[in-house]
Amino acid sequence: MEFSKLSAPSMKELFVQELEGMILSGKLAVGEKLPPEREIAKSMQVSRGVVNSGILELARKGFLIIKPRVGTYIADYRRTGTLETLISILNYNGGVLRSSEIRSILEIRLALSTLSIQLAIPHITNNDIDSLRKHVDGIAKASTEKEAGEKAFDFHHELAVLSGNMLMPLIYYSFKDAVIMLWERFCILHGKEKLYVNTDTLWQFIEKRDIDGAIKWSEGKLDEAINGNNQIYY
Repeated sequence: MEFSKLSAPSMKELFVQELEGMILSGKLAVGEKLPPEREIAKSMQVSRGVVNSGILELARKGFLIIKPRVGTYIADYRRTGTLETLISILNYNGGVLRSSEIRSILEIRLALSTLSIQLAIPHITNNDIDSLRKHVDGIAKASTEKEAGEKAFDFHHELAVLSGNMLMPLIYYSFKDAVIMLWERFCILHGKEKLYVNTDTLWQFIEKRDIDGAIKWSEGKLDEAINGNNQIYY
């Protein structure tokens, strides 16, 4: 058996992680001005080069705004962030999502699911429906909660592909790890059978080419996960 080589994070990576954590936790508030680089370097006992390169990376990721000859400020990353910002948010706190982040992901997933259904069903083929069916059956055969979550992700990602929208599956895939984790948690709390039944019912609406029924079902199930009897956070 071969083991992967371990490598320690660089000082720059540690600096970036530390400031990201301070920003995401609210210790550094939006609009707040950072001290001069020299002061930060002295306080954190790192070189000024580490601070400078780290600040540039944080600005690129949407966490900071650099104003030449004025200073560096904490940005409203909800407005200036990128996909890298999202990844940082999902990795914050060791990858353990907070309830606000879980709710946000579910709300976005609802929007993506609705659009996928609207775009895919009008031109979906019998072969496409059979392809989706394999993912539904995969949930039933899953031996673990995580495997069931992975199969559910595959189903919805395939539906995004079938939508014909080039960006839809790419956006959905960017949430892969977080979405699988949430479905795994759903299975732990409510059982794999419920995830299977929910996905199977959605598939039946798709098979009938029932756009309104599929959307109504998806909205109802996701609303239950956010606000109802099948919540996955409390």
